[in-house]
This record gives sequence, C-alpha cells and structure tokens, in this order.
Amino acid sequence: MTTETASGDETIEPKVKMPEKSEDANGCPECGSSRFEEIEGETYCMNCGTVVDTDRIDTTREYRAFDSESTQKKERVGSTITYTKADKGMSTKIGETNELNKVSGRKRGQYYRMKKWDSRSDSREDSLQKGLSIIDRLTYELNLPKSVKEEAGRLYEKASEEDLIKGKSREASVAAILYLVARSHEVPRTQKEIGEATKVKQRKMNKTYRDLARELDLDIRPADPKNFIPRYASEVGLSGEASARARKIVKEAMDKGVTSGRSPSSVSSAALYIGALLEGDKVTQKEVAEVAGVTQTTVRKTYRLISEELGLEEEIEEAKN
Repeated sequence: MTTETASGDETIEPKVKMPEKSEDANGCPECGSSRFEEIEGETYCMNCGTVVDTDRIDTTREYRAFDSESTQKKERVGSTITYTKADKGMSTKIGETNELNKVSGRKRGQYYRMKKWDSRSDSREDSLQKGLSIIDRLTYELNLPKSVKEEAGRLYEKASEEDLIKGKSREASVAAILYLVARSHEVPRTQKEIGEATKVKQRKMNKTYRDLARELDLDIRPADPKNFIPRYASEVGLSGEASARARKIVKEAMDKGVTSGRSPSSVSSAALYIGALLEGDKVTQKEVAEVAGVTQTTVRKTYRLISEELGLEEEIEEAKN
C-alpha cells in the first residue's frame, strides 16, 4: 500500500498483519488499535508499540540450501524417519578424527572415550538391527517394493518391543512377517518362495506367521490369485492381453467357486496358461508351472477344471487349431 505525502512523494507503508486473537480481543489491549505488524516472530501494535504476540511457532516445512549448487534445489532439513533402521535413521556421529589436530591429548582421549560409548548399542537394538538387515536382504532377493520393506520393518520392531520374537527363530519371524506384509500389499509371495530365500521350512514358517498374526492382531485374508498373474506373466514373457485375459478368467472362476480349496499359485498358473492359449501366445504347462512353483500335473488338472466349469473347451480348441 502506498500513500502520498504533502510534498507529493510516495511512501510505502509496512506490511500490516492481523494476529490471531481470542474471541473477546478485537484489538490492541492498550489502545484498541487494529493495526499490527509482525517482525521476527513478534507482533506489535503500530499505534502504541505494545507487543501482543510473541514466540509464534512456524509449523510449515523447513527447506535449506546447503551449498551454492543446491540453491535452486533446496533440501529438507534432516533425513526422513524410516523403519528399515534400528535408530529410524536419526542417529548422529561424534565428530571426525581430522578435527582433533589442534586439541590437547587429554581432550583427544576424552573424544575417543565418548566415541567408543556412542558406538555401543544395547542388546535389543543390536537384535533389531540384525532382523532389519535380513528384511533388507530378502526384499531385494524377492523383488519386493520399498513399501513392503518399510511395513515389515515396522511390524518387526513392534513384535520385538512386545517380546514376540523372543524364543523364536529370527529368520522364521522375518519370513513370516514378509509373507504377511507382501500379501496385504497385493504383491504376494508364496511360502515356498520365501522359504527358499530364508532356508526356513514351510511348516515352521506357517506356525510362526499364524502366531505373530494372532499376537499382533493382524487380519489374515486369503491371497488373491489375480495378484500373482502380472509377475508370472512377466517371467514367462506373455503379452498384456494374455495377462488381462487370465485375470478375467480368475475372477469368473472365483465367482463360481471353482477356486475353493485350491492354492492361489495353482489357480493363477492355470488361468495364465488358458489366457495364453486364447490370445495366441506360445507357452507350455512346464514353463508356467516352474515360475509358479507348482507341478505340471497341478497346472493340467486345474486348467481342465476351470475350462470345463467356465465352458471354454471349444474356444480353446479353436485357438489351438
């Protein structure tokens, strides 16, 4: 806002801002003026100078440029909190050795003692970090997304705090948690796949995941066969049309109750084989069975059952010819 003085010159008035007031305060408590200005966190009356608000907290995000190169691309202060580390990524280190050149020997000894104690961790944190390291390795080997890694880390920490890991195999506990989280994120992995990566027997993993799900009050739902299809189709090199057709076949089979009592892997592999036949993609039952971790006999029996129940025999025969 600009105003014109008697001499004709224009002056710029300072920024005027109304502070947050209570219901019964409509202006300055001293003079009643409603004109205020805020400078460095303090709001004062422009009429009499009374400070009416101070130490206001800025709750917006804080960004900062740490060097000349990042002036255009400012970074947020501090690292983000992550459950993939025992300290949630918020640890700090005590100085560096090259900073001790100009200090006395006594101070240098004190520094080394402090650094030694700072590097030590309690047994619980050490055990937690070992479990998180296993989660990190398995999510990489099983090609699971970061969201699964974060959630698995959070559940493992919660189970560790409630002493649910105590007395159980660390590998089996991690395998069970990953099995649960991958299923809930609709990127399921079979117990056989996780067992091969962790060397944990399927029976032991099955018992552990049921115990943890009960203790952590997790809702266990059956894995959806449709969620296996994109990965299986990618591994055998099928087209998007065949994958989409397989998902449609699974949905129709589930609606008719054909999939009841059968493993998700067997249903998805059989549907994928049918979809490939109908869309003209070349794939064998052996190839589909290998990526799904089931036998050729399982694929063949399930494929025949689904095709009969959905009335696809004639269409499949025409596609073959």
